[in-house]
Amino acid sequence: MAEQRVAVFAGGCFWSVEAHFDKMPGVIATVSGFSGGTVANPSYERVLAGDTGHLEAVEVTYDSAKVTYDQLLYAFWHFIDPTDGGGQFCDRGNQYETAIFYGNDAEKQAAETSKLGIVEELRKDIATKIIPALPFYAAEPYHQDFASKNPARYEAYRVGCGRDVAIRSVWGERAFAGLPPT
Repeated sequence: MAEQRVAVFAGGCFWSVEAHFDKMPGVIATVSGFSGGTVANPSYERVLAGDTGHLEAVEVTYDSAKVTYDQLLYAFWHFIDPTDGGGQFCDRGNQYETAIFYGNDAEKQAAETSKLGIVEELRKDIATKIIPALPFYAAEPYHQDFASKNPARYEAYRVGCGRDVAIRSVWGERAFAGLPPT
């Protein structure tokens, strides 16, 4: 029986994380927002300033009968640079760090196990944090579904930021593994 579940990931710019997860069969909805900070209902401008402790994050609602949490984790690892502790690609600062926000012990164990696999696969230290789920706050409406609503602007950002090139330099042929071919 299908069960809707929610997972939260921080992988740099939430536009890109949302766009990647939106491609996965079984993902029902994605919401760009913020998590991990100390300020309730932060604005994008406040998070961008770097003083709230929030990371740009994406809340992923998925059908667990069609996609597993482990599959979400696998795809996530392969569309970020998990070795970069200072942000992602051209987006620098603590608000662009990577993290997996776990909601229960099973998710924590799955995230930690997957991280060990990534350490083995890359043979490098991994900067991505695995932390308890904290309140998630949706970003302003103009950030939601940005890649699909503003494809030219999103493409210019993604190319200009060097995201795809950087992901391929980390992962080689395994870049974007777990996502359907484009």
